[in-house]
Amino acid sequence: MPVRSLRSGKERLAMRTLALPLAALALAFGLVVGLPWAMAGEADVVDVSVSEQSDGVFRFDVTVAHADTGWEHYADRWEVVAPDGTILGTRTLLHPHENEQPFTRSLSGVVVPPDIDTVTVRAHDSVHGLGGAEMTVTLPNR
Repeated sequence: MPVRSLRSGKERLAMRTLALPLAALALAFGLVVGLPWAMAGEADVVDVSVSEQSDGVFRFDVTVAHADTGWEHYADRWEVVAPDGTILGTRTLLHPHENEQPFTRSLSGVVVPPDIDTVTVRAHDSVHGLGGAEMTVTLPNR
């Protein structure tokens, strides 16, 4: 036996009329709340300074730009990478930098084999991973 609604035609029409604006409001709220997180994009390396500390050992001062939004989406590390993809050094970033953009952090003691004269520096963020702008630099005295 079919179940019949006890609602009148006017009540059903009112519910349908209200459902569309509520759905639009929910969508708009989701876009506004999610928008800063989505807009943060990937972490970009915007500057690199390299100095040789001792024979084959280097210090990297790296500037990263990323629209950190807090713990849910922030630049969480950068890496020094050899031409063959070997990671030579990693600087872990332990907290978001929402109010310091772009920001520069250093990594000392990076050992680079003598046959390598260029390295690539790339940044990583907690949502997108790798993929932002990278910089390839020539090592001094190489």
